Amino acid sequence: MPLSTSPTSIRKALISAVMLVTALCLSLSISISTYLDVKEQKQLIVNKLNILAEIIAFNAQVTVLFDDRKTEEQRLKSFEKIPLVKNIHIYAIDEISNKAVFFTSFNARKTPPVPLRVDSIEQLQQPRITEDYVELIKPITYEGDIKGYVYIRGGLERLNEYINQKILIDILLTLFVLILVYFVAKRIQKRIADPIDHLSRLLQDVSKNHNYNARAPKTNITEINMLSNSLNIMLTRTQNQIERHKNDKQEIKQLNQSLEEKVNQRTIALREANQELLTTLERMHQYQNQIVESEKMASLGQMVAGVAHEVNTPIGLGITGSTLLRDKLAEISLGFEQKTLTSSQLKRFIDNGIENLDLIYRNLNRAAELVSSFKKVAVNQDGEINSLVNMHELITNVMLSMRTELESKAPKIVIHCSEQLMIESKAGPLQQILQQLLSNSVIHGFKDNQNNEIEITVERNESSLSINYYDNGIGVDKSVKKRIFDPFVTTKRGEGGSGLGMHLVYNLVTQALGGNVYFDDQNIEGTRFIITLPLTEASKL
Repeated sequence: MPLSTSPTSIRKALISAVMLVTALCLSLSISISTYLDVKEQKQLIVNKLNILAEIIAFNAQVTVLFDDRKTEEQRLKSFEKIPLVKNIHIYAIDEISNKAVFFTSFNARKTPPVPLRVDSIEQLQQPRITEDYVELIKPITYEGDIKGYVYIRGGLERLNEYINQKILIDILLTLFVLILVYFVAKRIQKRIADPIDHLSRLLQDVSKNHNYNARAPKTNITEINMLSNSLNIMLTRTQNQIERHKNDKQEIKQLNQSLEEKVNQRTIALREANQELLTTLERMHQYQNQIVESEKMASLGQMVAGVAHEVNTPIGLGITGSTLLRDKLAEISLGFEQKTLTSSQLKRFIDNGIENLDLIYRNLNRAAELVSSFKKVAVNQDGEINSLVNMHELITNVMLSMRTELESKAPKIVIHCSEQLMIESKAGPLQQILQQLLSNSVIHGFKDNQNNEIEITVERNESSLSINYYDNGIGVDKSVKKRIFDPFVTTKRGEGGSGLGMHLVYNLVTQALGGNVYFDDQNIEGTRFIITLPLTEASKL
């Protein structure tokens, strides 16, 4: 929401701006000038004290060396005529302790003595400036040896008086300049604001009375003249536009009369075209329904052929084994009735019978497994209840359960999944999906047990879980890429592949888990499947 500002006039704004800028410039200029002046005055005082301290140190060489305190005290009294000097201390170096000790001092009139500064000699080698005083210490040297120190303390009373006097003069000067600027600004304001007021009244007249014949007069200000010229051009163009608008209205009336006739003709033509289009669409729907039915029948025929082929093979072998066993049993029965049965014949019959029964059992068991696979594909697996699933632990358990099957191709399995990734889903369908994908890689993807790799990447975002499964095997044959999720589609017919594995994966993902599975047919090497599962509200927390 924009901030609301109170309205103001150009007169007030102009005076306020000029006064504000002038005040700021004066304040800044006076502040900088005062600061530099005070700094320079302080530096002059420091320089003067340095010179006085050096003079005192030079004069005190002999008195300190011969311990002549009276002579030095008389000499220091001459500093009473210098108002700047407030206190002077002279320290001598004790020959035994080699430390500075008090020698003599000077205090100006009405100035209290100051404590000894023998502990601050190092700090006061550089001048110390406070609000009221300046302090410094200079060494007393004789033939290169330090014989003592001179401490001098100067007052800043006159500097403070100078600063106060300068501030008062600056304030008076500022007030004078501001008053002068105010009157100059009033003059400029009148010169600028009056033509603008005239333009404002002119625009009000145009807006109320639609008097587009009015024109703004010229003034002695270039910018306002430019504004007046632009306003006059706008009024001229507006007047011309209104006249053209009146002429256009008349032309539009004439065009509307002829347009109605054209619209009627086009409406009749459009109605005929729409009728023809509806007929074409109806014919296309008929063709589409025929194509769909043909595809359904072709898919159903392929499925029936697949079921018949897969089931007929074990049943045919079982029938062959049972027929052979029956023939052998008839021979044994005949030999038993004729009492020509020998032990070797009975032994051979028993061995052949065991082989035939094993053959019958294996093929019937194979038929039962096929029927179970068909039921898995056909039955809706929504019965399982959602539970909290650790994805990393689930993948690890699936790999352990298929360890024997995976050892034949010895793939290197890399898992990119957080060990703390928890979702609420159905563990059973997830396990079956991973088992089918791993079996598909072992049976169809890898030729031998050299340099085989499987990579499983599990990532979660705000609304879904993504499982990216990849193996570096031989990939998928071009003939089955488009039909990889159809039932009974396999390249290992008769070699252990039923063609139901990927169809089962598709059903589990889309029906049991409500997700999507995508086969990356653009992948150049290996095989990649991308599974996307929606997350429940509990999984998002």
